[in-house]
Amino acid sequence: MGRAGTGTGGEAVAAVVAGPLLLLLLARPPPASAGYSGKSEVGLVSEHFSQAPQRLSFYSWYGSARLFRFRVPPDAVLLRWLLQVSRESGAACTDAEITVHFRSGAPPVINPLGTSFPDDTAVQPSFQVGVPLSTTPRSNASVNVSHPAPGDWFVAAHLPPSSQKIELKGLAPTCAYVFQPELLVTRVVEISIMEPDVPLPQTLLSHPSYLKVFVPDYTRELLLELRDCVSNGSLGCPVRLTVGPVTLPSNFQKVLTCTGAPWPCRLLLPSPPWDRWLQVTAESLVGPLGTVAFSAVAALTACRPRSVTIQPLLQSSQNQSFNASSGLLSPSPDHQDLGRSGRVDRSPFCLTNYPVTREDMDVVSVHFQPLDRVSVRVCSDTPSVMRLRLNTGMDSGGSLTISLRANKTEMRNETVVVACVNAASPFLGFNTSLNCTTAFFQGYPLSLSAWSRRANLIIPYPETDNWYLSLQLMCPENAEDCEQAVVHVETTLYLVPCLNDCGPYGQCLLLRRHSYLYASCSCKAGECQGPARPETLLLLASSAVLCLSPGGAPQGAGERPLQSNAGAKPPPHSPIPHQQSVCLAQAPGWRGWSCTDNSTAQTVAQQRAATLLLTLSNLMFLAPIAVSVRRFFLVEASVYAYTMFFSTFYHACDQPGEAVLCILSYDTLQYCDFLGSGAAIWVTILCMARLKTVLKYVLFLLGTLVIAMSLQLDRRGMWNMLGPCLFAFVIMASMWAYRCGHRRQCYPTSWQRWAFYLLPGVSMASVGIAIYTSMMTSDNYYYTHSIWHILLAGSAALLLPPPDQPAEPWACSQKFPCHYQICKNDREELYAVT
Repeated sequence: MGRAGTGTGGEAVAAVVAGPLLLLLLARPPPASAGYSGKSEVGLVSEHFSQAPQRLSFYSWYGSARLFRFRVPPDAVLLRWLLQVSRESGAACTDAEITVHFRSGAPPVINPLGTSFPDDTAVQPSFQVGVPLSTTPRSNASVNVSHPAPGDWFVAAHLPPSSQKIELKGLAPTCAYVFQPELLVTRVVEISIMEPDVPLPQTLLSHPSYLKVFVPDYTRELLLELRDCVSNGSLGCPVRLTVGPVTLPSNFQKVLTCTGAPWPCRLLLPSPPWDRWLQVTAESLVGPLGTVAFSAVAALTACRPRSVTIQPLLQSSQNQSFNASSGLLSPSPDHQDLGRSGRVDRSPFCLTNYPVTREDMDVVSVHFQPLDRVSVRVCSDTPSVMRLRLNTGMDSGGSLTISLRANKTEMRNETVVVACVNAASPFLGFNTSLNCTTAFFQGYPLSLSAWSRRANLIIPYPETDNWYLSLQLMCPENAEDCEQAVVHVETTLYLVPCLNDCGPYGQCLLLRRHSYLYASCSCKAGECQGPARPETLLLLASSAVLCLSPGGAPQGAGERPLQSNAGAKPPPHSPIPHQQSVCLAQAPGWRGWSCTDNSTAQTVAQQRAATLLLTLSNLMFLAPIAVSVRRFFLVEASVYAYTMFFSTFYHACDQPGEAVLCILSYDTLQYCDFLGSGAAIWVTILCMARLKTVLKYVLFLLGTLVIAMSLQLDRRGMWNMLGPCLFAFVIMASMWAYRCGHRRQCYPTSWQRWAFYLLPGVSMASVGIAIYTSMMTSDNYYYTHSIWHILLAGSAALLLPPPDQPAEPWACSQKFPCHYQICKNDREELYAVT
């Protein structure tokens, strides 16, 4: 990329804050690659744009990247990005390299994991730079882009791919990496307007000359010409012309160097971008002391569009507001108005224009179809062109899907229908080339034949612009009657948030950056490893928007993507209360842009085996249930039964693909599973404390309510279980210590109780906690989490205290008959026995 440059700041600039850095950037002259020297500040103004810093995440899916959108004004000649990265100081912070991606017109399409894209997907590698963080906690980098395209520019930043280890939130040490981009725009204010076929005299000194010409719709060619060149009083044309903008990642900017004879110097641009200003920069090649004089001329060649008949459609409307009596619409004067003296090609029509209706269906969801018919008539004399308006500024966050199907009876063995998909202007040169290349865009080719009557194209994150679908019938040289042949092609044109709703192994999430919305697939490929991005806003299910994150979240505080509700759905765009369902299923390794990469996928048999492991391992809770019932701990038995039920069906619903069963919504099952696990640990420890009955049940209820509240606040927080468990353990230890001191002996008093119940139970619980906190990964989750179920249930069965046994008679009371005795149990409670 010859027109973009990068630079990194080392330790010398690490301590410089943003304000002084920007002052230095403003004071520095533009680089030589931009085409002007320090004196070129005359006629140029600088504008500064900045956005709030964001905390970076390790990359696991597109939602892990932090997206920034900047608006570049027209007539900009230089973009200077300042990328600032900082991190916390501490042992948890390690060396890392932050990857920053740039793209004009749409969010960058990135693939840090190296996964595959769906078939028929057109992907361009993103332009990216790396910002290392090694010895210093702060680093800076700069990226320069000369002659940038106006409009939206997107910057995406992320940390390296995340590890497969599953870590508990709040337990593992974390390190905050913060990224902030700032943009300095140099814009020209002294610019000359070129009128068609009108020479514009120019004199070049030490600084370049900025020109621009407006290209209207239906322009076939643009010819730029330098005439009457004189350099230092002699004939010659040492001038370099730079035409068009730089668009990353691809760059089709045209550079023409004119040195001498033959002249005049010309640059021909076929199919220039329609309905916009085209910037032209002229630079002198004779040095700072020389002068070059010339006249610049822009010649526009228009084509004659032919529109299809729309009379049947207009006559079928019951409420007509205008006269539609004419059948074939001839080219209107607006189509031919190319300026005061633009040339109009009087040859036969150069294209057939098919009107297209745009139907907005939902957020980032649009349907395009011909105005009066489903199929498009394709012939060999002129291209058939359809315009897809994706220029609203909110259409670049989805995927443009194009599907073509030719009529079987009309396709001959020797004929081929060639199609091109281009942005800004259509491809019209089928008779000379089939590369689908226009002046500043490389199009996407498609073809239909008798052997292949279908063609598909998927463009993720299409640039904000008018897109054009051009089709033409190509005939072999010796084919008879082919020039009169006609083929009807059915078109299916959609802008969708996610392709096929991410399939059975993923979910389509709608993400937000301020007011900008874009969609991405979150594949079910592993346990949650950290907070999701703060931009997560909506979840698409069918065509309804289900969830809305609350505003005002602190910077860096992540809101996780939400699961869809299997029950009643609110109407589109209706917010629902914020929920905390976070984690996706432990999937069989499906990855990729649309969750179609099965390179690490498991078979259906392996999926079912994993589901059986996670669900049937909960049957181990039958052991503490049986022990509780036998010892008359009925409340504890109810809690264990609740935990077993919801843990079983939560893991049955937490699986993707074939082996999945959801009896309730995913969020409900997850909440009940987490609540049951915390309540089971809480009642087990309190039961071991042997409290008085009323006090024990009061603590049972209060602890469960506190656990329910904490789960609603932060479902993945470590203290949801650790806090109540520590409090219950303190109560149990205090009661045991009290009994030890009161009885002058160890409690429990039986060594069999210690050897066969307490020590094995504590050992199983310790091993389970160690596995749960430090050994789980995405690959071994099925086995380690099943072992966690078994160890948790087994330790509960062993740690439950024995039933109350009568102690030695303590006193007799005359209030009871002689066959009763008043005794003390282990809780120091008085009760009557026979």
